Amino acid sequence: MEDSKNISTTYNPKDFEERIYKLWEEKKYFTPKVDKSKKPYSIVMPPPNITGKLHMGHALNNTLQDVLIRFKRMQGYCTLWLPGEDHASIATEVRVEKELLKEGISKKDLGREGFLKKVWEWTEEYREKIREQLKKVGCSADFNRESFTMDENLNKAVRTVFVKLYNEGLIHQGNRIINWCPKCKTAISDAEIIYEEKLGFFWHIKYPIVGTDEFIEIATTRPETMLGDTAVAVNPNDERYKHLVGKNLILPLLNKEIPLIADDYVDMEFGTGAVKITPAHDPNDYQVGKRHNLEEINIMNEDGTINNLGGKYKGMDRYDARKAIVKDLEDQGYLVKIKEHVHNVSCHDRCETIVEPLISKQWFVKMKPLAKPAIEVVKDKKIKFIPERAEKIYLNWMENIQDWCISRQLWWGHRIPVWYCKDCGEVIVSTDTPSECTKCKSTNLEQDKDVLDTWFSSALWPFSTLGWPDKTEDLEFFYPTNTLVTAIDIIFFWVARMIFSGIHNMKEIPFDTVLINSLVRDSQGRKMSKSLGNGIDPLDIIDEYGADALRFMLVTGNAPGNDIRFRTEKLESARNFANKIWNASRFVMMHLDKELITKYKDNKDYTLADKWILSRLNTVSKEVTENLEKFEIGIASQKVYDFMWSEFCDWYIELSKPVLFSEDEKQKGVTLNVLFKVLTSGLQLLHPVMPFITEEIYMHLGAECESITISEWPKYNEKYDDKESEEKIGLIIDAIRSLRNVRADMNVPPSRKAKVMAYVSKEAVEAFVSGSVYFEKLASVSELIFMKDGDELPENIVSVVTPAAKMYIPLLDLIDLEKELERLNKEKQKLLSEIDRVEKKLSNERFVSKAPQSVVDEEKAKEVKYKEMLNSVIDRLNSLSK
Repeated sequence: MEDSKNISTTYNPKDFEERIYKLWEEKKYFTPKVDKSKKPYSIVMPPPNITGKLHMGHALNNTLQDVLIRFKRMQGYCTLWLPGEDHASIATEVRVEKELLKEGISKKDLGREGFLKKVWEWTEEYREKIREQLKKVGCSADFNRESFTMDENLNKAVRTVFVKLYNEGLIHQGNRIINWCPKCKTAISDAEIIYEEKLGFFWHIKYPIVGTDEFIEIATTRPETMLGDTAVAVNPNDERYKHLVGKNLILPLLNKEIPLIADDYVDMEFGTGAVKITPAHDPNDYQVGKRHNLEEINIMNEDGTINNLGGKYKGMDRYDARKAIVKDLEDQGYLVKIKEHVHNVSCHDRCETIVEPLISKQWFVKMKPLAKPAIEVVKDKKIKFIPERAEKIYLNWMENIQDWCISRQLWWGHRIPVWYCKDCGEVIVSTDTPSECTKCKSTNLEQDKDVLDTWFSSALWPFSTLGWPDKTEDLEFFYPTNTLVTAIDIIFFWVARMIFSGIHNMKEIPFDTVLINSLVRDSQGRKMSKSLGNGIDPLDIIDEYGADALRFMLVTGNAPGNDIRFRTEKLESARNFANKIWNASRFVMMHLDKELITKYKDNKDYTLADKWILSRLNTVSKEVTENLEKFEIGIASQKVYDFMWSEFCDWYIELSKPVLFSEDEKQKGVTLNVLFKVLTSGLQLLHPVMPFITEEIYMHLGAECESITISEWPKYNEKYDDKESEEKIGLIIDAIRSLRNVRADMNVPPSRKAKVMAYVSKEAVEAFVSGSVYFEKLASVSELIFMKDGDELPENIVSVVTPAAKMYIPLLDLIDLEKELERLNKEKQKLLSEIDRVEKKLSNERFVSKAPQSVVDEEKAKEVKYKEMLNSVIDRLNSLSK
């Protein structure tokens, strides 16, 4: 405890946060060695994309993970928090491409290898930035085991899974309707679609029936796709069209014949009951086309322009072609009417471009067989979602899942491990790059140009990061992991895919709990975004307030899955709390006496206040542990806050002062031990949320353990339960608080002592007697007199009532009568003057008519307030005059 005096007089996180993190790294506290004598607890960090800086959502997500890992580490688990980054295939490719264009460099000019070299340079720069940001937040992750989804061992895992699924018949290549982004020029999965409500139109178009004057009217929101129509369909039970089924129609503008077919897919009640069928550009039409063996005509290029099959519209952008087609339909008499229509439009979540459904040759994962066991483990509660309502999102997605399109027409990412023999056409699917064709032995091989969807590699994260497919010590010990902390919007992107991948490849679930973190909104409740310009950089907050204040603000009052609002007031409150802990700790350190603490370490002659605070610490330790075990992190941190701020700093330290400033060596030694224990344990309870300040104080306290990070978590001990002392101190605190409030209302300085005469209930007498010294020191009581029934009270007294006692203070003990009368008379004159001024202002018609209404209302409010204050002063004067 010799160095306890060296702690800084003021709380300044910049003085120690960076130094402390470096110390943790040097000591390798976050780099566990597999210890089979301990129970493992592991978390894999949701890997941030290497596309830029971390945002406030990352700060919250990683703080929650850090709270859990620090808590479990202190509980004695062998803990691993495995960090890493995601290559974010499409997002990174688009971002790097934009940056290169600023320098006048195009992706096309660089070529694939040249472009990938630039992406790797970007990757190294941003991985380092992300790493440093996480450290500034205080993340106790093992950066020695850091992973990246494009690392060689993770690439090996990706190839292994692809080949395994292919050999099992669960991966196949085929022409299917997919979601195509014309801007990014790649296929995207259903999970990458967002829906935006937009104003559109229904164009009603006539399709003439061959050889008659009749026609069929259809309505479409995408008239440009009619260039690929291969049929019109009606319901077989629709009496309006039964006689026409099997006849041919003229496809307007292209003047070619297409059949009228009957299919149960068509809703008779919707629109005209007839729909155009474009198998290459609509997923439902695609299915109808398969049933009726219709031709699939793709009329669109990769960039969203009309291709060679579009006749005169060839080369036009899809929306320019739409305008031209509508005009031609109108000019040629085919357009019946146009109706406005508000509908949800599918957009790419990355670039917000409207997605084009079109037929394309892609690679797919067959999902139904993989989804089934992944649904069962959630229904059977082997994997729990917190909050439970998130489970519905998961199950709804999985129970309605479609095959997953996994190929992407990009350069950055895991290249599909498929090779084609240019001589014999053999398709080779292999984990290793083949040197020759397995069929004809030709070396003229070409690898598939596409890469895999980013989420294909992310889906393997819980086990690929631990060394799979190799049987490593880490994989054997730390898999399955325990808790996944993630956002609700990637349940189907990522969580679902990790669950089925873990079950299929490891024969075990990847984690047992999915904790959904909140969305951090701005102070107005809006989502933080670049377009709104309301994003807040966590590093700016850390620079101004410190990491602990940011962490505490994000965590406290935060329930899983509920959105939280970012408010500066909450940050200031968190910093004030840190400051309070700092100053209280300095007070304790100033009085710590190593000799006395050692001499009386085993002495249990506790004061009433000592027994109370030890009992409260015991209860809080139990409750906070239970809260954290149930992932109620916000509730846990609030309980530690209340205990440290109110019970320890505001009350126990004050209640201990009579002992600390006394000459009773033994009692001082006992109380110093209690102060040391409660402060140390309180810091340990607070450590998972506020790691830096708790470590800095802990190290200066000279506790037994070298670091709070690896110290033992406070445990509940029944022998410290003392409800009687808690009740007694509760009564005393209630009485002292009431006495202080009355004195404050009367502007009585603490230095002015006063007698207190008290009628105390039987239940509270013992508490008041044993706590009389607390009344003297904390309520400025010169003498506590216990009254009996029949005892007379003096005149001119002030009464204070609590549930346990009626207390009376002689008025003249509290005030100097002449000075108080003088002060009140001055206050009376001042208020009369203010009332007169306001009344004159309000009686001035010019002021009332010209001034803004808000100003007039403000003056009226002042008048009411001043009159209330005057009445109060007059009442007080009358009372004192008597």
